Amino acid sequence: MSQRTRKSENEIDAQRLGNEIREVRKARGLTLIELSENVSCSVAYLSRIERGTTRISVELLRDISDALSVDPAWFFPKRTAHGPLERNHVVRATSRRPLSGMYTRSTQELGFEDELLSSTLSGECYLLLSRFAAGTGSLPEAMEGYVFEGEQHGLVLSGEIVLILGNEKIVLKTGDSFSYPSTIPHRFRNNTEAEATMVWAMAPVRISW
Repeated sequence: MSQRTRKSENEIDAQRLGNEIREVRKARGLTLIELSENVSCSVAYLSRIERGTTRISVELLRDISDALSVDPAWFFPKRTAHGPLERNHVVRATSRRPLSGMYTRSTQELGFEDELLSSTLSGECYLLLSRFAAGTGSLPEAMEGYVFEGEQHGLVLSGEIVLILGNEKIVLKTGDSFSYPSTIPHRFRNNTEAEATMVWAMAPVRISW
């Protein structure tokens, strides 16, 4: 491998890492100033990292990961491809990244675990796969629904899911779909003895369950 080729690949790696950091930061709703306040570097340096014009140390990457509440491994998705477009835009079933570890609420409280189906978090929306474990059980009466700006669209792939939408409890079965503004209080639950799965899209991109 020539020195020029190696340099080019290093630049691409730095740009990809910078893009990944920027995507998670924005999905967390943080500005560069807010992130800078939690790590040991300036806004200007963080900006260069996100643009991919400077390298990042292992220690600083760990600090940034802690500030964003994400495992450092998130920034290094394992993707194999024949070309750059496939690498950037296609996610194989064996290469999905888990999202649940990034949430502020536990899987038990949410009632499901998520995997990212989209290749990026930088778009106007993102696609995810939710798995509802068997027999999660009904929600306590005092449990409130989630409310935030945006919209949600989903399709039940398998099993049965209870959607609590406002004051209504709606049973969704395989093949049923839904769309609603996420300003309506909402929650999901699997009350059956079989796993249920659902694919859905959310907009805008946010990681703050």
